[in-house]
Amino acid sequence: MINDFIYDIPVRVYFGKDQLKHLGEELKKYGTRVLMTYGGGSIKRMGLYDKVVKEIQDAGLELFELSGIEPNPRIDSVRKGAQMCKEHHIDVLLAVGGGSTIDATKFMAAGACVDHDPWEFLDYSKQAPIERALPIVTILTLSATGSEMDCGGVISNPETKDKNGRLAPAMLPKASFLDPTNTFTVSPYQTACGAADMMSHIIEVYFNMNQDLYMLDCFMEGLMKTIIKYAPIAMREPDNYEARANLMWTSSWAINGFVDGGKRQAWSCHPMEHELSAIYDITHGLGLAILTPRWMEYCLDETTVSKYVQFGVNVFGIDPSLEPMEIAHKAIDCLSNFLFNDLGLKRTLPEVGIDETHFATMAMKSVGGDTLPGFKPLKQEDVENIFKMCMK
Repeated sequence: MINDFIYDIPVRVYFGKDQLKHLGEELKKYGTRVLMTYGGGSIKRMGLYDKVVKEIQDAGLELFELSGIEPNPRIDSVRKGAQMCKEHHIDVLLAVGGGSTIDATKFMAAGACVDHDPWEFLDYSKQAPIERALPIVTILTLSATGSEMDCGGVISNPETKDKNGRLAPAMLPKASFLDPTNTFTVSPYQTACGAADMMSHIIEVYFNMNQDLYMLDCFMEGLMKTIIKYAPIAMREPDNYEARANLMWTSSWAINGFVDGGKRQAWSCHPMEHELSAIYDITHGLGLAILTPRWMEYCLDETTVSKYVQFGVNVFGIDPSLEPMEIAHKAIDCLSNFLFNDLGLKRTLPEVGIDETHFATMAMKSVGGDTLPGFKPLKQEDVENIFKMCMK
């Protein structure tokens, strides 16, 4: 049965090279005091910082800044931003960066509206409600997480070794500026990790044995083929506008809710990867690249093989006349070849400094102490087995 669903993503997107001229008018809709958040110095080296500051000043707005937001953003950065919002009576937050900056900014915006510690939003034992957030505008500099067009975010807590996510409509950006030229300086490695992240977002939804809208499966297959085509081009030719534009728009549509189509199943690889990067602080997309083919192999059986056949034939062009199991294994091999050869990402956990020490704890937290109700339900033992498959 195809499920009912509601689709509502009221994010105004300014896509293209010359859209920053609209930044001032967008910010002014929400007030006059702006907190701009960003990570390291890359936006200054590429000249984006100066352009943004000029637009803000020309609009007559008062600017405050918070820099140094980390990859796998930390709760301390969220706390600092929420406190700045309160102290300076901030009206609107402007996140300039990739998913880490945008995720952290979302929880700053929510944290500014409550008296409690922002971690209570993300502590699964408390799940404090997120009813309000200050308005958020984003300027994207890395195609990967899709945070510029969704209402979710993931934050790490080094003290508890947790990396938790949360969705809340109040944290949906009001507007996002997507200029592919702002991703020209992204390194080949980060481009590859971003591509792996996008692929995982789609695969987590696509691999589903429930009856789906055929139209959405076709759409997801097109998104995956777009990533496979353009990510290697962007790595070789970082200033290729066509490649960067296709990746940027794909990253948004991979996770803005459109492809879900009322699906109910939980994601599988993301909870597992969050435990890896919570302890080892590895790049999120890299962890997903290592996990995804092993998870696919682990979940393959006679009850699930039809989805692998659809994936292999429609995304990778595998001969449909072959036996279903042969197609399925070839499909996994094709995905592995893309991730580890075309993108050049590390293939195993030992290559990124991870051993089996924490597998039991990570697996237990991945399944929430019970069962992860994903494409194929996984218990702690199953997740441990998948982690072990990633060792070689």
